[in-house]
Amino acid sequence: MTIRHHPSDATLAQFAAGTLDEGSALVVATHVGLCAACRQTVGRFEAVGGALLDRLEPAPLSTGAREAAMTRLDGEGARAIDLGGADVVAEGLPQTLAGHRLGRWRGIGGRVALCSVELRSPSDVRVFLLKAKPGTQLPRHRHQGREWTCVLQGAFTHAGGTYGAGDFDEADETDEHHPSVDPGETCICLVAMQGQIELQSFLGRLIQPLIRL
Repeated sequence: MTIRHHPSDATLAQFAAGTLDEGSALVVATHVGLCAACRQTVGRFEAVGGALLDRLEPAPLSTGAREAAMTRLDGEGARAIDLGGADVVAEGLPQTLAGHRLGRWRGIGGRVALCSVELRSPSDVRVFLLKAKPGTQLPRHRHQGREWTCVLQGAFTHAGGTYGAGDFDEADETDEHHPSVDPGETCICLVAMQGQIELQSFLGRLIQPLIRL
């Protein structure tokens, strides 16, 4: 597996600091589990963060602070992600999805299907698996927020290049996409999406009310 596209350093720093929302962290963690280079980068950010913490003057805990912290760690929203490598669970899915309830695949337009990933904490970021057959041309679209994608199988191409297994596509509301799935293999991606997509063609705007991604 040759990985050419990675999260930005800013995104990896946020991931290492634990400041990303659960859905975004899940997609980044999936890439990091597949990418040795990004695991090293995350490790360096964590080491820097640890060194900075060591330099802080200790301060007494407020009443109940320890109990509140332990409650958060034990709660459903706690992030527990294995970054040791590309282990898989049932159906060839990455280990990062273990413990997350998956919905049923539902078709969108005949050649594309979507499977929702249930998160433990409420969020404005939705996570889902997206599957598209080889040769599929996805509609030209923009986003109302960010869209982070980790390719699990196959490949797709748009103006930013070709994204194969393990690659990470980091987009936001400033980007406009017209992806096409490469020949040969069904493309399966894990996606964290904020907001809705906005289809740009005339036909796309007509069918927009019928599509909920």
